[in-house]
Amino acid sequence: MKEKIIFSIAFMKTKYILHGGYAGKPHKNNDKFFKEILKGRQKNLKILLVYFAKEKKDYKRKEEEDVFQFEKNNSNKKLFFEIAKRKNFVKQISRSNVIYLHGGKTMELLLALRDVNNLKELFAGKVIVGESAGVYVLSSFFYSKSLKGVFNGLAFVPVKTICHYVGKNSEKFKECPKGLKTLLLPDFQYKVFYIDTKK
Repeated sequence: MKEKIIFSIAFMKTKYILHGGYAGKPHKNNDKFFKEILKGRQKNLKILLVYFAKEKKDYKRKEEEDVFQFEKNNSNKKLFFEIAKRKNFVKQISRSNVIYLHGGKTMELLLALRDVNNLKELFAGKVIVGESAGVYVLSSFFYSKSLKGVFNGLAFVPVKTICHYVGKNSEKFKECPKGLKTLLLPDFQYKVFYIDTKK
């Protein structure tokens, strides 16, 4: 008698928080954004700051801005911060609760993330935050005014996205699949998604 082999596939909810831009600026919506990132019962949070879209000379300044915003909107959690490094990125993801993909040069960030095997599975069960370029890489498609076109993202969140939205260019997605939602994010605005992810 042949034995039946049952394969069990575990899925976890991954929380994605997508921000339209300028999260480091003083604004009441940015305060809500950082509070949203810190929601949950965990008292100790390890936050990985990913600046692959930035120039290295800007890392320190951006870290200071981010730490200030997180601590300003923190109630009673103990926060630990780490700056992502490409050679240690997978290990850093595994020990982090929050992954914050910062804005900047979209294609540089996209190329860096495409080099990581099984990235979506590595993100499973964590809080994944994207701001501007960070949103674009997580989306299925994105329109970039600076790059002058529509491009493919990693499709971790099934949306067509424009960040820094000012009421223009949504028609650029007319050649994209019709079933995908269009996400139009002005500066200082954010949207939360929960995605089932295979662990």
